[in-house]
Amino acid sequence: MTTNDSTPGAATGLSTGPVPTATAAADDRRAVTGKRRIAFAAYVAGADELPGLHTLLRSLALSDPALCEDVVVLHPGLPDAAFDAAHRLHPRLIPRPARGRDDVFRLDGYDTVVALTPAMAVLGRLDALLRLRTGVAAVPRPGPDGAPDPHGGVPSDGLLVIQRQDLDRPVPPAAARDIPESDLVPLDSRYDFRALRLGDDLAVPAGVVVLNFGGARTTLTGPGHEARARFDLTDEAFRAAYLALPGPKHPDLLLHLALPFPAGPRPPIDLVRQLAEIHRGRGRHDEAVALLGEAVAGRPDLPRCHETLGVCLMALSRYEEAETHLLLATASPDFAPRAFGQLARLAWVLGRTEDARGYALAGLETDPTDANCRSWYARTAEPTGAERKPVSARPAEQLAHVALFADGEENAGDKVLPEAVRSCFTADTGPDRWHQQHAHLLVDEASLERLNARRAVIVGGGGLFLPDTAPNGNSGWQWNIPDDVLARITAPLAVFAVGYNVFDGQRYRRERFAASLRALVERSAFFGLRNHGSVARVRELLPESLREKVRYQPCPTTVARHLDPRLAEPAAREDTVLVNCAYDRAGLRFGHDYGHFLAEMAAAIGAVSASAEVRYAAHMPADERFVDDLRREHGLTLPVEPLYLLSNDAIRDLYRRTRLVIGMRGHAGMIPFGCGTPVISLVSHPKLAYFLADIDRPDWGVSVHERALGARLAERARAVLADHPAAVADVHDRQDLLWSVTRDNLARLRELTGLPDPFSGPDTGRAVPAPRSAADRDHAARPADRDHAARPGGRA
Repeated sequence: MTTNDSTPGAATGLSTGPVPTATAAADDRRAVTGKRRIAFAAYVAGADELPGLHTLLRSLALSDPALCEDVVVLHPGLPDAAFDAAHRLHPRLIPRPARGRDDVFRLDGYDTVVALTPAMAVLGRLDALLRLRTGVAAVPRPGPDGAPDPHGGVPSDGLLVIQRQDLDRPVPPAAARDIPESDLVPLDSRYDFRALRLGDDLAVPAGVVVLNFGGARTTLTGPGHEARARFDLTDEAFRAAYLALPGPKHPDLLLHLALPFPAGPRPPIDLVRQLAEIHRGRGRHDEAVALLGEAVAGRPDLPRCHETLGVCLMALSRYEEAETHLLLATASPDFAPRAFGQLARLAWVLGRTEDARGYALAGLETDPTDANCRSWYARTAEPTGAERKPVSARPAEQLAHVALFADGEENAGDKVLPEAVRSCFTADTGPDRWHQQHAHLLVDEASLERLNARRAVIVGGGGLFLPDTAPNGNSGWQWNIPDDVLARITAPLAVFAVGYNVFDGQRYRRERFAASLRALVERSAFFGLRNHGSVARVRELLPESLREKVRYQPCPTTVARHLDPRLAEPAAREDTVLVNCAYDRAGLRFGHDYGHFLAEMAAAIGAVSASAEVRYAAHMPADERFVDDLRREHGLTLPVEPLYLLSNDAIRDLYRRTRLVIGMRGHAGMIPFGCGTPVISLVSHPKLAYFLADIDRPDWGVSVHERALGARLAERARAVLADHPAAVADVHDRQDLLWSVTRDNLARLRELTGLPDPFSGPDTGRAVPAPRSAADRDHAARPADRDHAARPGGRA
């Protein structure tokens, strides 16, 4: 994986002081997810070395255009203005005073540091260096002939790849020359090839990645000199050279070097669209619209741009304009299916179901294989059979439910969750007792009237506080409700088990979300979030006067045994272990570590297979990428359980019958846990660590970035399987803790809804937990604190 959209400048730099961020920081929860923090570092001894630094930066961008990490420039105290030129060349440059080059070993806040020098030029991709995970990697010091000497130690001016986890002792002066042999990982000479070996006439060998001019005479000529001189460019020439490169480019670098557009002719339309797509991916839809709106003015012949513009306008809730541009995009056969799919979504959001079905049909007529149009055509079909049964209850007897209601082959967790929420309030979870309002549908005047006619409005659960699944300009999160409409909800309003679902490193515009959030909290009679991590994140965005309204309410899928008496019975277990992985926003989940993750998972699966059959649980079709990659890269084949094709009962039954679930999706942990099955979480998102912290079991999680992931996962899995009754009993004990919190909250909600307690009395058929200990009550009720969760596996 070559691109890594991680947080710029978010680490703390040298321990002598804080590091200013290079740009506006993304949501940074790496202390929770264990995501590796990577930086390049170079020491500049004086102003005379700045031109070399500039050449190094240009060579890094032009030779590895899809790579962009923090570049920490250590220096002896040069003025800030000395780095103006360097800032123009790289978006994540962080100057930092230092004592000398050996301070690259003291860059606290980073896990991996690649130390370069201003005497180097990068000629190839560095991704192999970023995959290194142990020790200090370097090309050994050259011998008399300039070639690496296997016994020569590490040169003081050479490339280093430092894993700070292995520096478990004070770093001495001249650290680069005193690395113990046990810590040294030798690199091939192509990663630090000495230019002095070339003389004036030898060509640079094919495959050289870093050319090092340290120790070479300044009068060096010939191919070596030419290899470096091609990076001695003006700013304008450098920008042009980068933009002309084929293949993928890192979004940070592309934005930094393309904008602002230079004066003169209009920029290429493909470049404008690429930049707009970057803004779109980061939730800056207004900036994408500004770029594209000017570019497509009077140009109906740009269907791809009109499609992107239409999608961005829809994300700003400028629906009429969006529809116009999407219709223009349908003129091209190449883009018509995608545009019709977006038009179907737009019409559905606005409640125009017949129009949505018509758009989906038009897309299928253009391309009968288009999956998105087929999905919208199915979603907007006329109800049949039991779905057409008239509702017998009066509106005033119903509860309104605002949530994500998955159908078709959508996420299995989003199918189970709404039913679990309803089960907390009523035994009947069907349409007689519940009025359904999909969160993505615009709440217009008619919708508002229907909501206000109900006994109460329940919003949740799930990760609704997320900006990008179905962005809208009305709220900035998943419920598409304008502030003025929210203010006119007169039915009692409860937010129940919602999660702050922003990914580690994800960028989004907080202003609209924060304003909508304040209005929501003010209007809500109950506001409960599904983990203490979400409670803390949301409280940060609220004024002090509203923070105490935010409560902890566990996801109801985690207490399913107490909601469904069938699940309280002892389970007949099969000798299986289920594995689940997720691939949405893969760059944010894995960073540079996907290859490492896959190899470690292959090792773990091989070890666990000696104790049980390992099968794969796919919550949605995209999850099956893991099975394909595992077979292709490591020759392992896993049987697949397509949960997205199963009913809710079948999903719970499958998870209830297995002995262990190793899952990356939130509900691949919470649903089996709620059914009484032991779980191990593959932590690639903060919410998994938050959940494990809430139940005081951080050792049930392993970060996908963990260096010894395979060994730790296998060890934990074998321990669960070896004493399975004890593991199940521990799950039940932790679940009782969450159920007690839920019961307390539901007592408050009964005052709001006026509904009877569905869990009281001898004839309810509901499971009743044992009383909690005082210690458990204290743990469940503890105040939310900032990132209180330990790293997965209990690391601080």
